[in-house]
Amino acid sequence: MSERPVPDPVETARRIASLAERSGIERTDVLRVEGEGGLSFASGLPAEDVEALLRGEQVPAPQPSRGGVVDLEDRHRQVVDRILFLRKTRLKAFPDGTRRVYSLAEIAAGAGTSAQWLDKMIKAGKAPNLDHAAGIAEFFGEKIEFLVAPPAEALDRVLQQIHKDLLERTVERQDKDLARLKSAGPAVGPDSELGVVGYAARALADVPDDTAQPLIALIESVARRAREERARGN
Repeated sequence: MSERPVPDPVETARRIASLAERSGIERTDVLRVEGEGGLSFASGLPAEDVEALLRGEQVPAPQPSRGGVVDLEDRHRQVVDRILFLRKTRLKAFPDGTRRVYSLAEIAAGAGTSAQWLDKMIKAGKAPNLDHAAGIAEFFGEKIEFLVAPPAEALDRVLQQIHKDLLERTVERQDKDLARLKSAGPAVGPDSELGVVGYAARALADVPDDTAQPLIALIESVARRAREERARGN
């Protein structure tokens, strides 16, 4: 049985930044830490923990005891903290544009338990069983992993999804550009807005797309950097 890959948020963030640069997207647009939809919001981690992980630092996480078993109290505390984070950040919206936190009764109903039990659980710092935990996560539109994943894994899970989405967008854009460039044919001239990338597409017109796309993307990246350097020189 193969081992699970060790989460590496720094490397995943580096790949996202590289892909964003190739696509002409600002790094801060895809790796924003704070605010709704940011890395903290999506991972359930405090902003300071996200920033520390992106610097390659360690953050507190439930640690295995001498017997190799994660301390139950630490694990419960993390799950409860993540539930409270969800309640704080996933607000109930109303038609007039106002928002408020969900009541314990609303959350409990969605998770199949009682408000009294949920209140007692939070005050005692004791996590619910897996069924109820999954129900609470689902109520807020998340999976159980949101509550139980260690910090580095929680952040890397979000980063991996960002990288996947960005890669799909990049491939889709390149497919459209490649089709547009190929269809331009001999009309593409030295003064065309397609420039060197257009010539590359024409030269690779008969090359399979899965081979042509990376080459055109590389040429496009080099051309973009050259334009930026010329602009800085002016």
